[in-house]
Amino acid sequence: MDKLSKRQAEFIKNHRRHHYLVSFFRFMAFFSFLLLWEVSANLHWIDAFIFSSPSRILETMIYMAKDYSIFRHTGITLYETLLSFFLVILVSFLTATILWFSGTISEILEPWLVILNSLPKSALAPLLIVWLGANTRTIIVAGMSVAVFGSIISMYTAFRETDEEKIKLIHTLGGNQLQVLFHVVIPSSLPSIISILKVNIGLCLVGVIIGEFLAAREGLGYLIIYASQIFKLNYLITALIILCIIAFLLYQIIQNIEHHIRKNRNL
Repeated sequence: MDKLSKRQAEFIKNHRRHHYLVSFFRFMAFFSFLLLWEVSANLHWIDAFIFSSPSRILETMIYMAKDYSIFRHTGITLYETLLSFFLVILVSFLTATILWFSGTISEILEPWLVILNSLPKSALAPLLIVWLGANTRTIIVAGMSVAVFGSIISMYTAFRETDEEKIKLIHTLGGNQLQVLFHVVIPSSLPSIISILKVNIGLCLVGVIIGEFLAAREGLGYLIIYASQIFKLNYLITALIILCIIAFLLYQIIQNIEHHIRKNRNL
């Protein structure tokens, strides 16, 4: 027992060391990129007016923070992205559950889902403006449209690939389809669902930005378009960097949830 405990302690120690090593190299890669960018701008290897530089972007962030515009634009985009993301997960789960419950409905709807998922979502945005108007609702729907159809297909596929023997066991013990869903299908599909979440959070952010390009007066997408029109490239690149930070933080939150779930399942 003591020997086993030592092996477990050694495994945990190695796992933590690996985690810290990965985090260190991530930071060093990012720091090296910023340093090279700053040096290239200062030595005129690149045109600082076009490509900007970390110091100029920092000055822009400080300037925008003073009038709170950076917080307003970021907050609006983050709100629209999170709302789109939660709606996509809700719609995907409900639709995938219906398709799993009924083979007939799945045979009818699956080709349509594939067709809708293949449509270029940027082409749908102008139609959404005509149908719904230039407002926040349109942006949220645009964010959903990028992710929802692929999410439904992926989640339904994960449900359908559940071990048939486990399902038969529940039915043998007198369980119904609802019990099979919550006690077998969903637990077995958790790794796939987490992967779907990771993909969807980025897709929803992309969809929201597409919507803000066309239908917003605030938000990071609007800031990107406005900055490009008046050729304030420092503002444009600042907005892009903030989008990268948002995407990274949201991804990290989902990854932490995944680690928590895996830890609990292994207990």
